[in-house]
Amino acid sequence: MVRIRVLVVDDHRIFAESLAAALAAEPDVDVSAAGSGPAALRCLERGVAEGRRYDVLLVDADLSAAPGGPGGHGGAFPAQRDPHREPSPGAAPPTDGIALVAAVRTAHPGVRTVVLAERDEPRRAALALQAGASGWVAKDCSLSRLLAVVRGVLREETHLPPALLTGVLRELTQARKHRTDSERLVESLTPREHEVLRCMVAGLGRKDVAARLFLSPHTVRTHMQNVLGKLGVHSTLAAVALARRAGVRPADLAGDVVERSGQLA
Repeated sequence: MVRIRVLVVDDHRIFAESLAAALAAEPDVDVSAAGSGPAALRCLERGVAEGRRYDVLLVDADLSAAPGGPGGHGGAFPAQRDPHREPSPGAAPPTDGIALVAAVRTAHPGVRTVVLAERDEPRRAALALQAGASGWVAKDCSLSRLLAVVRGVLREETHLPPALLTGVLRELTQARKHRTDSERLVESLTPREHEVLRCMVAGLGRKDVAARLFLSPHTVRTHMQNVLGKLGVHSTLAAVALARRAGVRPADLAGDVVERSGQLA
C-alpha cells in the first residue's frame, strides 16, 4: 500500500492535533502536525534528510506570521519536542499561511499544499493559487471531502469550493490584466532605466544606486523621475509594486555588479 505523508500546519493546537488524529485513522495516511510556518519548513527538511518526504501540506489560511502563533508554540506539536525552545540560528523566518505556500513551492516543489480556511474569500483563494496552492478547502468540510482533496491534488488536480469558482476566476483574470499592463509599461523603459528600477526593487536609495551604477546622484534622480513618469506612478513604493507585478527581479546586490566598461546607454 502506498502511504500518503501529510503535514498539518495550524497554530491552534487543539484543531491541528484533532485533524491529525482523524487523518491518522486512515490506513494509507501518515500525519504530523506543526504549529507555525518555520516549524513546518523544519519538518519538511527533516523529512527530506530522513528519506521520508511529505506529500501534502494542509495549511491554515490564517496562520499567524509570529513564530508559533497566538498559542505560543513555535515547533512541531509532538510531546518529545519542547515547543518553547528558541528557534535555531539557521531556522527559517516567520511565515504566514500564503507566504508558507510560496516558500514550500520554492524549496519543496514536489509537495502539494491545500489551504484550510474558515471563510470563502475569492481574493485570498486566488492569491493562494498564485502562490502555488493546489486547493482551498473550508475548515468545516467533512473528513471524507478533505481526504478526497488530499488524494486529488496528488493526481495534479486543483480543488476549489464551487461557490468560490467564479470569484476566483475573476480575481485571476484581473490579476493577469494588471500584470500584462505592468509588463507593457516596464517594456517602455530604456535599458538604463530598467537597471535603475531593478535597484529600486532591491531597496536601494539614490546614493546607493549612483555608487552601484557609477553615476552621479543627479543623473540617478533624473532616471528615477523618468521611471516614475513612464510607469505612471507618483512614488518609489508604487513603482516597486508595479515592477513586482511585472515580474521585475531585484538587482543582485551580492554578485551582479555593473562594471564601468559595461555601462548601459
